[in-house]
Amino acid sequence: MLLLINRLRVIDDQGHRGGPALQELLRAVEQAPSLALMLLAAWQFARVLTIRLVESVLTQRAQQPTPWPACPRCRTHLESKGFVPRQIVTLVGVLHWKRRVGRCPHGCKIGQVAPLDTALGLAPQQRTSLEVKQIACALAVFVPFETAAVLLRRWFDLSVAPGAVWGWVQAAGQCAMERLQRELERLEKGEVPTAEPMDAETAAKTVLIGADGVMVPFRPAGGSPKGRVVWREVKVAILARLSRHTTRLGKVVTRLKRRRLVAVLGDIDVLSPRLWLETLRQGVPSAKLVAWVSDGGRGFWRLFRERFEQTATGILDFYHAAQHLWSAAAAWLDGRTTRARDWFVQARHQLRHSESADLFQELATALELQDLPAGARAALQNLYNYLDKHRAHLDYERFKELGLPLGSGMVESACKWLIQQRFKGVGMRWSEEGFNHLLHLRLAWVNGRFDALFLPEASPNC
Repeated sequence: MLLLINRLRVIDDQGHRGGPALQELLRAVEQAPSLALMLLAAWQFARVLTIRLVESVLTQRAQQPTPWPACPRCRTHLESKGFVPRQIVTLVGVLHWKRRVGRCPHGCKIGQVAPLDTALGLAPQQRTSLEVKQIACALAVFVPFETAAVLLRRWFDLSVAPGAVWGWVQAAGQCAMERLQRELERLEKGEVPTAEPMDAETAAKTVLIGADGVMVPFRPAGGSPKGRVVWREVKVAILARLSRHTTRLGKVVTRLKRRRLVAVLGDIDVLSPRLWLETLRQGVPSAKLVAWVSDGGRGFWRLFRERFEQTATGILDFYHAAQHLWSAAAAWLDGRTTRARDWFVQARHQLRHSESADLFQELATALELQDLPAGARAALQNLYNYLDKHRAHLDYERFKELGLPLGSGMVESACKWLIQQRFKGVGMRWSEEGFNHLLHLRLAWVNGRFDALFLPEASPNC
């Protein structure tokens, strides 16, 4: 390392295109009074050194003989028109170099062709490198576009406009949506998607599936923020493996592993094929035990019957069911009375400990009372019908013995993280296109597919 430092000392001390000289930056590292300042100075030194190294390599490559391709129109080999400067914003700063460009000798309107750009994976009009776009989009997954731009400037000294971050998110989100659409089309044709790799221990764990809806504020017109907010529902589903963990105190707790989220701005029929696609990716049909947990939303239970009833155990969210019990008790026995609270406690105990037959009998008896007020009768009848639809999903004692959750907290938590934290900030209102692009980026992030959107062959040309 001392040899490297001594070698750097003899490098020409002139600034690079008006920038800081290497020796000046090296002295800043050596003279830094604290570790924090030393690291910051070293980072600045490394950035400048990296730029000069990469520019030197690019210059060397540009000097090598260039094999010119044929004109795509007349098939005549292109001819060199000399060296033309190029620059691009990267994570370490702005790179400048010159490379040969060619044109058709017959004057075909094909523009300039730069073989070195193609070899480097650069698009003709690309001004920003792929890693900058990737980091900007990763920041935008969690924070507003303006904040992402500020963080890029603070951490990497990159001057990026919030509108540029927004544009990169739109392009990457569109790429994610197009990939998903192609997979859905193949699934509709009967092609089974490739299952994600999974170790045997994870594959043997219980699979939990749940779904819920959450409202999001949208603009009344796509291109204008003016007007009253339009609230639309986003359907969210989660698949996860149920794991058990022993704490330091010896207590056994359950944790969710390998979580995968599915979400769509649309109805149940739009969510259904997306959820089924993810189900096949996660190898759910071959799992030993699969459980579906949801509240009483009719659309979600229709989805359960159509896709999972033959292979999964359905669980009605116990806590939502208990809320229905209290609503009926309050309407029937007056929620301010001890009698209403006592009945509710007893009914909830019966429901929790798989004594629902007794509960149904009590409800049926109450409904036969001649002097029952109309409001109370309607509340009790609604409760009876609600529970009756889910008779097969009320065996909570058995569910607990199997180690299954009794509530749908996992999907409610997914709704909060995926939707509410990013899309329901103060003053936020979304266009449908902007929402969908960012939503698919957030899904790619949580599902472990974010980096695949930024491979050179998948990158958007912008």
